[in-house]
Amino acid sequence: MISGNFLAYAIAAPLVMAFVVNLVGRARPFLVAPLALLSLAVSSLCSLLLLARVLRDGTESYTMGGWQPPWGIELVVDPLSGLMLLLVAAIALIATWSAGASVRQEMEGREHVFFTLYLILVSGLLALTVTGDAFNLYVMLEITAITTYGLIAMGRERAALASFNYIIMGTIGACFYLLGVGYLYILTGSLNMADIGRILPELYGGAAVATAFAFMLVGMWVKMAFFPLHGWLPNAYTYAPSGTSVLIAPLMTKVSVYLMIRIMFTIFSPEYTFFQHAGVQHLIVWASALAIIIASSLALAQTEFKKMLTYIIVAEVGYMVGGVWLANEPGMTGAVLHIVNDALMTLCLFLVASAVVFRQGSCRFEDFRGLYRTMPLTMAAFTVGAFSMIGVPPTAGFFSKWYLILGGIEAGQWAYVAALVFSSLVNAVLFFRIIEIAFFNSEDGHGHGHHGTLARHEAPGALVQPLVLTAVALIVVGLASGALVDAVILPALQWLQ
Repeated sequence: MISGNFLAYAIAAPLVMAFVVNLVGRARPFLVAPLALLSLAVSSLCSLLLLARVLRDGTESYTMGGWQPPWGIELVVDPLSGLMLLLVAAIALIATWSAGASVRQEMEGREHVFFTLYLILVSGLLALTVTGDAFNLYVMLEITAITTYGLIAMGRERAALASFNYIIMGTIGACFYLLGVGYLYILTGSLNMADIGRILPELYGGAAVATAFAFMLVGMWVKMAFFPLHGWLPNAYTYAPSGTSVLIAPLMTKVSVYLMIRIMFTIFSPEYTFFQHAGVQHLIVWASALAIIIASSLALAQTEFKKMLTYIIVAEVGYMVGGVWLANEPGMTGAVLHIVNDALMTLCLFLVASAVVFRQGSCRFEDFRGLYRTMPLTMAAFTVGAFSMIGVPPTAGFFSKWYLILGGIEAGQWAYVAALVFSSLVNAVLFFRIIEIAFFNSEDGHGHGHHGTLARHEAPGALVQPLVLTAVALIVVGLASGALVDAVILPALQWLQ
């Protein structure tokens, strides 16, 4: 009975703990972070056990409230959604491990408010990965969006304005998606994704289906900040509190890319997505290449580390969208693998930003002066994260980029391949510029090189330990990429086999 409810426990643990944290956190703030960690440890364990069982026994479903699908809400776990469930739970666990110290520093007295919203957000993200109902997906999107707005607005300086801009764009994206769902409900009389997918092939020739498809895709593109619909993301992630950006930067865009894949292949089909809209397919791959080039170029103009990372995220979204729309197995494999790898890379680099902000007060490039001497563990992890973002083997980023390049070559999409190479070169320039500042310059701005006498001054262990763990994970996942692809990703991509 317990094993049959792993899915419910994985989603409910952070949701129930959000209620507990809100009740006890005001009187006992020291309990807030440990309670949040406990709930996410439960979610991670349940997600891991569930993925193992799905890989062994096949797809599982969980019916909510006793109403059988297609009438009731169904939660579905297959290899792809199981992988995403585990990714969200594990990233949230590591991010929460680090968030306690930064939240105490930046929001003293409001820890219980922060972690209440935080845990509701994680619960919503977990539910997004496994819902089998198109309208329930919209509800979860709004739950995650509303909590994210609040978490971003708790920051300083321009955080409130950045959150307001996010509200506007997020609402527009949600409305586009909901309009698409409305069209599908009128056409099919169903909201269950699998049921819609069963009915739709008879209606593929109609303009209403194409309209629904377009609305839903544009809604997801706004949510994932696909260029040029990215305007809300740079300021939102830059001015958010460190504890917020460490969670949302690795997960929000990646979950949205996953949802786009679900819409394309569960609600619709590869035949409809790629073959009935071949011209659109090529256009989107070209748009992805353009997104990669422009976002990477914008990153070159930044002098603030978190702002630079936000534009790299926009470029990475172009990687994944383009990989999906290459419509071949290497491209899709690379896109799904890059969801995992980019989540880890972004987590690593935002953990670095959190540690630097904790010690230096900000993370402009000049704040990195001498950090290889004063914060060696932080900068060692930064180097691993930077090499992975550039695509240096054996880090994880190399292997997903390799699959994406193979997919681009197989599809004959040379502009996309060139964009990937260009982006990797730009990333090398970006990160080696920071490495130069951190290694050759001291904090007073004079170049002492390796002869400087700067004392070590690492961030607290609660920030450094998850950072080092994430850096190690980038190497381990890179070395295990073949096993991950064979055991999880290829079984998840059965529609291309």
